Amino acid sequence: MNIHKPKRHFVQEDLKINAWEDVKPYFEDLTQRELTTKADVEQWLKDKSELDAVLEEDAAWRYIRMTIDTRDEALSEAYKVFVTQIQPQLAPYEDQLNRKLMASEFVDEFKGEDYHIYFRSVKTALELYREENVALQAEIAELSQQFGSISAAQTIAYKGETLTMQKAATYLKDKDRAVRKEVYELMTARRAEDVEALNDLFTKLIEKRHQVALNAGFENFRDYKFQAMGRFDYTKEDCFDFHASIKKHIVPLVKEIQTKHKNDLGVDVYRPYDTEVDPSGKEALKPFEGGEELLQKSIAAMGKIDPYFADCIATMDEMKHLDLESKAGKSPGGYNYPLYEIGVPFIFMNAVGAQRDLVTMVHEGGHAVHSFLSRDLKLTGFKSLPSEVAELASMSMELLTMEHWDEFYKDEDELKRAKRDQLETILKILPWIATIDEYQHWIYENPTHSVDERAEAWLRISKEYGTGQVNWEGYEEVKATSWQRQLHLFEVPFYYIEYAFAQLGALGVWKNSKTDLKAAVNNYKEALKLGYTKSIPEIYKTAGVKFDFSDNYLSEIANFVGEELKAV
Repeated sequence: MNIHKPKRHFVQEDLKINAWEDVKPYFEDLTQRELTTKADVEQWLKDKSELDAVLEEDAAWRYIRMTIDTRDEALSEAYKVFVTQIQPQLAPYEDQLNRKLMASEFVDEFKGEDYHIYFRSVKTALELYREENVALQAEIAELSQQFGSISAAQTIAYKGETLTMQKAATYLKDKDRAVRKEVYELMTARRAEDVEALNDLFTKLIEKRHQVALNAGFENFRDYKFQAMGRFDYTKEDCFDFHASIKKHIVPLVKEIQTKHKNDLGVDVYRPYDTEVDPSGKEALKPFEGGEELLQKSIAAMGKIDPYFADCIATMDEMKHLDLESKAGKSPGGYNYPLYEIGVPFIFMNAVGAQRDLVTMVHEGGHAVHSFLSRDLKLTGFKSLPSEVAELASMSMELLTMEHWDEFYKDEDELKRAKRDQLETILKILPWIATIDEYQHWIYENPTHSVDERAEAWLRISKEYGTGQVNWEGYEEVKATSWQRQLHLFEVPFYYIEYAFAQLGALGVWKNSKTDLKAAVNNYKEALKLGYTKSIPEIYKTAGVKFDFSDNYLSEIANFVGEELKAV
């Protein structure tokens, strides 16, 4: 795929952003420009879109480079400069530009759902903007990045080797129970060193987020965040109903899985370091060796679904938009970062050769394909996706590629194990997502809680989603602070339940592919091309599935996955 950065028409081609003064003239231009015709407004929107893309891509590269090497203080400082010195200056101008746009008499002449959705987001931003929140949000952004630094510094020494937490976690699949126990205790002991620091960090974030909400006229941060995230298609009550449905339909399936797992292991007491090992006594699945093999096999698997998918990932490789292997100093986790100007995103992850890494790669690959398919949309705002849509792309790709994991596993038994692991993981992750979401509702409904009350709430809520199979005796403190591993709580609050909603949609896409693969893939691609130019339910409908998380639909999907598990 031959990709070139589009020619700029408004922003200087060789612009270097070192300080606010470098971009201020462009905002002054947009603020002062006369809008006397609809054509003026169209050009103004195009110019603003170009500026948005340039700025967002600049911020993206700063974040990417910082997360690749958190030990490099210059990279952290470059990101810090953007979020503390440039971003706060943008906010007042963004508010002025939003007001200028919505005050134009020509706005009503822009027909179509794409502009309706875009203008709706602009109106929301206007309603939420408060000058006193600008500095607060800069402080929150700076605080949030501390989680990555703290987590990236967590390593253990094992058998003469320094292991990242991602690498250490592979030993939790070791068939030797003594090894699992030893590594688990090394990991939990290391994490325990940061419990107080992470509690202090979270307390500061909660306080500042609550103040942002109060400043904007909301009773709590949850209500503020729902509006800020543009959750126009469902309510907090829908989330509560979803929590109840997960407890009713999914937790019993997970209990069945864990009960069978415990029995197959033949242990009297099922411990937290027993949950990931294969009960057959076989070695942990190892689908690849090194980042290059992961890349090539992923390209092959995705290409079997649609050659275009393979072309997207190969193009990213050619452009050096991939950093796949785990290494010291690298932030934990994985992401696909959209780069709105060039239109070719960046995939970051911490591969160590595990089955979970295979899933992460194709998951982020789904996000990447989404970026490619929506890169030619007219405005940057049309490409700014709600999570419910973004995660539909990634989770569907996980399941669609599963039919071609023979690229990674030549042994039929290993292939079946991998597929079974994927389906069981989907079922197990849904209660965890609901737990984190319900916990966040409690956190921000009760913003003045103490650290002890926070732990009590976590234990109470997690018990409601638990199966009662795992014995935590001796590891009570580990369980009470297990929420601290969830990046979203620190960096992107309330961004998590979308994974569950999208998972239901993705299971629908996969279900459709089993009867008509060509139609399912075509519908999937057509949905991704829309970006955010239709409502969430309309995008799901285009993909051939329902945006539905009702009790009945959850029951239907649970039965489907249960039957597929039996068939593997």
